[in-house]
Amino acid sequence: MDKKVTLAQLKEVVQEAYDQVKTNTGGKNADYIPYLANVNKDLFGISVCLLNGQTIHVGDTDYRFGIESVSKVHTAILALRQYGAKEILDKIGADATGLPFNSIIAILLENDHPSTPLVNAGAISACSMVKPIGDSAGKWEAIVGNVTDLCGSAPQLIDELYKSESDTNFNNRSIAWLLKNYNRIYDDPDMSLDLYTRQCSLGVTALQLSIAAGTIANGGVNPVTKKEVFDAALAPKITAMIAAVGFYEHTGDWMYTSGIPAKTGVGGGVMGVLPGQFGIAAFAPPLDGSGNSVKAQLAIQYIMNKLELNVFSNNHITVVD
Repeated sequence: MDKKVTLAQLKEVVQEAYDQVKTNTGGKNADYIPYLANVNKDLFGISVCLLNGQTIHVGDTDYRFGIESVSKVHTAILALRQYGAKEILDKIGADATGLPFNSIIAILLENDHPSTPLVNAGAISACSMVKPIGDSAGKWEAIVGNVTDLCGSAPQLIDELYKSESDTNFNNRSIAWLLKNYNRIYDDPDMSLDLYTRQCSLGVTALQLSIAAGTIANGGVNPVTKKEVFDAALAPKITAMIAAVGFYEHTGDWMYTSGIPAKTGVGGGVMGVLPGQFGIAAFAPPLDGSGNSVKAQLAIQYIMNKLELNVFSNNHITVVD
C-alpha cells in the first residue's frame, strides 16, 4: 500500500523515537576494548537519509564513533565492486552462521568458506581480497575511498581505538591464521588482519552511516553527492547479506520485530537499509548482551513500526513537502 507522509510528519516520528528512547538505561559499553569502555554512555543520535538527498537527524548525529563491524558492509561492497557477486559467493559466501560474530567454531564447521563477509572471518577474508593484492597502503586507500564514496564524506581513523583494538585482537589473530590453514585468505594474514582492525577503528557519524545506507537503498547512487558508487545489480546482494546476518545469531528476532535489514557494531552504531525508500542509522554506546546498541535498536524499531513499514510487506511511503 502506498502512503504519503509529509517531511514534517517523518521528522515528528524520528523525534518521537528519540524522546521515547533517550532515557533508557539498559545495556553497557563494550569493555573488552578499552577505548569503547570510556565513550560517554549518554550519547545518542538518529539519522534518516531519503533518496532525494534530504536528511533528518536528531541528537548526537555529528559525533564520530568507532564504526566497528558496520564497516563489514562497506568492505563487502568494495569486494563486490572489484570481483563481482559470483566470485564473492565462491570465495567467501553469503550464508548466516547462526553463531556469534567472532566464532572460531563456525570456521571449523564450514571450512570450505568463511560463510559471509559480515562476520569476522569473512570480513578478514574480504580485506585480504581487496586490490591491489600485496600492497597494504594501496588496499587501505581503496578501503577508505570506498567508505568515503558511500558516506559522502571521509571517515577519520581514531588512532587510540586502533591501538586499543590491535592490543586486544587475539581471537581475530587466530581466525586469520585458521583461514590461512583452509586457504580462505587471499593475501598475507597479518596484513589482512591489520587492515580489518584499522577499518573497524574508523570514526564515522550517524549522519554518515545513514547516507551510506541511503546509497544502498538507492541502488548504489549516493543520494547526497549523486555519485554512482556501485552498480545497481549489487544492491540486492549486499542487502540480502545484511538481512541474513546483520545482527548475527539474533538476526531473525531483529527482522521479525523491526522489518528492516540492518548491521550492528560494538561501537554503538546500527545502520539500516529499506530498499527504494531510505537509509537509517542510530548510535548509542550501551550494548545488550550480544553486542548490539540498546537505544539504536529501540529507536529504529519504533520508527519502522510507527510508519508501518517492513521489507516483507507491500507498504511504501512517499515523502512529500
